[in-house]
Amino acid sequence: MEYRSNILFCHSYFMRFDPKQWAIGKPYPPLGTIQAAALMRQQGYEVALFDTMFSTDADEVIEILDEQQPRFFVVYDDGFNYLTKMCLTNMREAAFKMCQLAKERGCTVIVSSSDSTDRYREYLEQGADFVIIGEAEQTLLELVDTITSNQSNLYDIIGIAYLVDGKPVKTHPRPVMKDLDSLPLPAWDLIDMEQYRQIWMNSTGYFSLNMGTTRGCPFKCNWCAKPIYGSRYNSRGVEHVIAELKLLINDYSAEHIWFCDDIFGLKPGWVPEFAERVKQEGLRFRFKIQSRADLLLQEEQITALAAAGCENVWIGAESGSQKVLDAMDKGTTIAQIHESTQLMKKHGIKPSFFIQFGYPGETKDDIALTIAMINELLPFEIGISVSYPLPGTQFYERVKADLKAKTNWTDSDEMALMFSNTFSPSYYKQLHRYVHSNYHQHLAKNSFAQIMAKPLKADLKRIKKALSILYYTPVTLIEGYRLKQTEKAW
Repeated sequence: MEYRSNILFCHSYFMRFDPKQWAIGKPYPPLGTIQAAALMRQQGYEVALFDTMFSTDADEVIEILDEQQPRFFVVYDDGFNYLTKMCLTNMREAAFKMCQLAKERGCTVIVSSSDSTDRYREYLEQGADFVIIGEAEQTLLELVDTITSNQSNLYDIIGIAYLVDGKPVKTHPRPVMKDLDSLPLPAWDLIDMEQYRQIWMNSTGYFSLNMGTTRGCPFKCNWCAKPIYGSRYNSRGVEHVIAELKLLINDYSAEHIWFCDDIFGLKPGWVPEFAERVKQEGLRFRFKIQSRADLLLQEEQITALAAAGCENVWIGAESGSQKVLDAMDKGTTIAQIHESTQLMKKHGIKPSFFIQFGYPGETKDDIALTIAMINELLPFEIGISVSYPLPGTQFYERVKADLKAKTNWTDSDEMALMFSNTFSPSYYKQLHRYVHSNYHQHLAKNSFAQIMAKPLKADLKRIKKALSILYYTPVTLIEGYRLKQTEKAW
């Protein structure tokens, strides 16, 4: 085949710039990037990938730019990864640098990301020729086709922004795709799998890869930004998903899958059908998903998830205060969090909680309710953050007057509260430390109680967990004291 052009893809997430994530050691390939690359290759374009995941400096792109000499340089972020949705400033600066380096070498520079969708003018001023707004595969294909064929009707391409006489022009928005099965499977062959595998094996002892089965989220949490896939919910067919699963398991030896959908299995009947096809194909793997408490109340859904291999479900519990949940427009109740957690544990699925502190109006009593909920339900894991204002959300509009110069974190562990609230930013950082140590103390207490109740069933892991109470009890006391001192200083 004679290729029409050469496209070098990259993304702007540098894991080494995010010390917390680098220490955790659980990298996932840039799924959105290789999905776009697969489509462009299917349409006859020669594609290459510069995967920035393990790079130490944006200048590392120079070598591959000089080697490939691409006509198009495409910074295409993985819109499935929540870390890219946070728009961390050190990643933005790296994206700017790569755009400039590519532009200096005569490339047509195209950018697609959550951050560039919100800040398209800045990216255009930093070297991008075009910014794709929203879901990008079809727009990218149309844009590259138009430029390659020397057509000039750029304004007819929906879903892009570019400069005309130094001023940004933004075309009409592109509707999201409905037929996700029309896309080819992601270009997994572009990924250096061995590098990912080694890091996973060192950190966890198993190898996990990521997949998406849906796009979008129809729920209305007022702090949640949806700049790429929007509020429409579209699902891949079960057979399309099974085909990719077989590829990842059989060709790349994936033992575990992170289904990175915002909401997994919302389409009625999808999960039971999926579980049945997994059984028929004899696929053996474990997986984790993200869902909502109100979607995990039907025993049939939970048993199907368990039968398919689901071992961990992350839900946006957010708060133990119904007042705070209602203020967020979360649409869930504390009772649903309790019921879904107990139902998952009954069927051997580990429930994990996303917790959010610092939402406007949250009081000390609300915080106490959240801590009490964690201590009572003892989720498998907790992920704690503070309310983070993202452009395009009601929450952002509410607090943007307070944001001043700082509107994004530098990395995912910064945990800075960027607007005025009940307590100081330092209080919420200390609260994060206290809640984590308190949570582990209660896990240790629970393990100790289980050993006392059934001593003959005690294994080494449970004994070690129980003994950790000797560490976490004094640590929790210290962190609690520091929290009170921080509160007094405010």
